Amino acid sequence: MSDLFWPIALGFLGAILGSFLATVAIRWPAGRSSVAGRSMCDNCGAPIRAGDLIPLASALLLRGRARCCGVPIAPLHGQVEAACALVGLAAGVVLPEPAGIVVAAFGWLLVLVATLDATEMWIPDPLVAILAIGGVLAALVLPPPLTERLIGGAAGFGSLWLIGFAYHRLRGQEGLGGADPKLFGAIGLWLGWRMLPPVLLIAALVGLGIVAWRLTTGRAVARDDAAPFGTYLAVAAYPALLLMVEFGS
Repeated sequence: MSDLFWPIALGFLGAILGSFLATVAIRWPAGRSSVAGRSMCDNCGAPIRAGDLIPLASALLLRGRARCCGVPIAPLHGQVEAACALVGLAAGVVLPEPAGIVVAAFGWLLVLVATLDATEMWIPDPLVAILAIGGVLAALVLPPPLTERLIGGAAGFGSLWLIGFAYHRLRGQEGLGGADPKLFGAIGLWLGWRMLPPVLLIAALVGLGIVAWRLTTGRAVARDDAAPFGTYLAVAAYPALLLMVEFGS
């Protein structure tokens, strides 16, 4: 049972935090507070009863509809809750000790990054700053050492900034969002410089895979379609940290 404590505990904590992060992802772009006042229905604004706030379970019991107005509950709530639960579970399996919370925190922040970028094409600077600060502080309990992290931060930001700059000079249009280099720099502060090439490669492959899937399902894909590359970076970065912790790189 001791081997199961941390995976279960962090998975449960992730589901709870996921409920909050889903609210943040919905309200932040609209300029609404996620911490002030009671939880309210996204549609009619009615207060939500405590019994209807159980992560994942409540939506299933309510058959996916709000009790107050009967409107379908936004799938984003369940998706973020499930993602955060899986992040916590994975962290607890790889590092079944208190330091696993630090690993999970990286993943939970990335879930919010990925959600905001995928739904709004927006990665707020304060969120990237929190991620970056966390990467520096994580050197106290996780590999790699601080020197490698600092190099990774500079290399992550500099590499994507140069790619975006070169693309703009050659094509005359933006090829990367302004937040993507900052995000990659923050990821470098968590992973160090050695893990940046595989993360970038996997992120690119994820993006290409999504394009291929859209083509095979008959969806139109234009050359100038915007893609949430920050989401792809987030998807690639968390498994990289898990592997690094697991094998002690």
